[in-house]
Amino acid sequence: MKTLTFLLLALALCAGTALAEREGRTQDPKQTRQMKDDERRRMRDDMRDAYRERQGRPERPRQLSPEEREKLRYDIEEANRQMRRKMTR
Repeated sequence: MKTLTFLLLALALCAGTALAEREGRTQDPKQTRQMKDDERRRMRDDMRDAYRERQGRPERPRQLSPEEREKLRYDIEEANRQMRRKMTR
């Protein structure tokens, strides 16, 4: 008797959730929320501002010329030498 009651309760719960899922799928696509004109305009303006801000800065650093690279290497070596001198004093 208990198992029959349990089975009926489980069947009722499963049928209820199945019907709820089915109702959600048969909804008319026209009834789904559409973006309003002012929301669309605001989103377009936000995207335009984001791209405008990005244009001012380069995507990646530019490539150094061989002369610039050599000068940078020399400056780093010189800074390391000065640091070693200060540490040994």
